[in-house]
Amino acid sequence: MVRKLFSYFIPINVYKKNSLVSKSIEVTWNNGELVLDSKSTNYSYGSLQRILRKGLRYIGFDRIRNFKSILVLGVAGGSVIKTLVDEIKFKGKITGVEIDSDIIAIANQYFQLNKIPNLEIVIDDAFEYVLKTKLNYDLIIIDIFQDTTMPSFLFEDFFIQRINALVNLNGFILFNTMVINQKQEERNQLYQSKFGGNYSLRMYPKVEIHNELFTIKKLA
Repeated sequence: MVRKLFSYFIPINVYKKNSLVSKSIEVTWNNGELVLDSKSTNYSYGSLQRILRKGLRYIGFDRIRNFKSILVLGVAGGSVIKTLVDEIKFKGKITGVEIDSDIIAIANQYFQLNKIPNLEIVIDDAFEYVLKTKLNYDLIIIDIFQDTTMPSFLFEDFFIQRINALVNLNGFILFNTMVINQKQEERNQLYQSKFGGNYSLRMYPKVEIHNELFTIKKLA
């Protein structure tokens, strides 16, 4: 494909849409890879896929392969789901929650998300879904951004406690955060302090420069 070849020299935009939720959404060929971007940051594939792949590798591909259920809060183009299905060969149930129906339509068209048989997409606010669901999960992946901003509810006690209640014993939370200033660094330190002896928490700083990953295992 000509555009793919040219993208090694210069990014080639193939689609752009203004969404009420995500504002500007762009699909671009970049370094031979189709990626999904917001106005200021990468939303799916590209660097974001590398970040979350590292987080999954920290948990362990073999361990994840034996899980039965995974919840993804913040789907965007679905790059982490593609990693789970294509690279890890996860065969269990994946539930993806995404507030922006426009972005799911793009993911279906350009990244064939709707062709993954063990994936259910729920169009809903992550906070509302977490309140309502009666299901439990072996792995919960939290990857929620509005461009470069993270909603404050992700760091509030009520949401943290609810997420903790939804994780099965010996299950994991993988939380992708962005740290670009001192205030956000302090926010993450406070977040880290909220997990006591019933959890094994590891923090991985400076993943792709500005991202900080948490892996949290529920022990009891």
